[in-house]
Amino acid sequence: MIKFRKSIIVLITLMVHVLPSLGQNNESSGEGFSDPTRYVTRSTMYGVGFTNVFDTYLSPQEYKGIDFRISRETMRMTKLFDGNVSVQNFFQADLGYTHNRADNNNAFSGLVNWNYGLHYQFRLTDNFKLLAGGLFDLNGGFVYNLRNGNNPASAHAYVNLDASGMAIWHLKIKRYPIVLRYQVNLPVIGLMFSPHYGQSYYEIFSLGNASGVVRFTSIHNQPSLRQMLSVDLPIGDTKMRFSYLADLQQSNVNKIKTHTYSHVFMVGFVKNLFRVSNKQAMSLPPAVQAY
Repeated sequence: MIKFRKSIIVLITLMVHVLPSLGQNNESSGEGFSDPTRYVTRSTMYGVGFTNVFDTYLSPQEYKGIDFRISRETMRMTKLFDGNVSVQNFFQADLGYTHNRADNNNAFSGLVNWNYGLHYQFRLTDNFKLLAGGLFDLNGGFVYNLRNGNNPASAHAYVNLDASGMAIWHLKIKRYPIVLRYQVNLPVIGLMFSPHYGQSYYEIFSLGNASGVVRFTSIHNQPSLRQMLSVDLPIGDTKMRFSYLADLQQSNVNKIKTHTYSHVFMVGFVKNLFRVSNKQAMSLPPAVQAY
């Protein structure tokens, strides 16, 4: 019992004396709790919606069905341009199950997308701001036709530099805080892998007939768009995010036309985190660390 009381006294002493001094030292060095670059907004979302898939490499028909999607996003401020630039890291993956109009064939489709970019923030008021910038946009996926024999699958791989814009509005309805956001990403220039029409993947990868399978893309042959509208609502001690995503991808490369039009409703959770550097974490006494 005496040892237990001594442990409690030691723990309280550490919390009272060590932690406040640590925070003061960090603030004085510009890397402490007052540093806005340490604050991270992170969200994880799950969604379901409608998708329309078209790929003339596999079939001249459109396939329509259901889309399942998961996404993870982080945003934080940087020190660039006097602290007016934010960085966004956005990852999403989806899986679609579709059928043709005659309902005699089905297909699976999937795509993994990763965006990383910077936005300059124009703070028009204390509660409303516009963001403009660019994103690195990496995509990889497939379409698999269940009834095709020779060419049952089509691979999708492309990378773009996107122009990106956002509008973020913090408001209150009878003291109830709400955050609204609209974001649009437009691919401007990029590269895409695509076989020629009628060319098999065996010819490309086994026989080495790979001439012209990587093509330059822009708005003229890849007019695509991603739009997202979201609302953040505090519910109890939790902040939830509800969003609508319009993911409109299309291309016309090497005489192969493709499109994937997805409209997805998503719901998830938002967390506000504070980043601590390894040096700061190491300076904490082991008695107050969870690990």
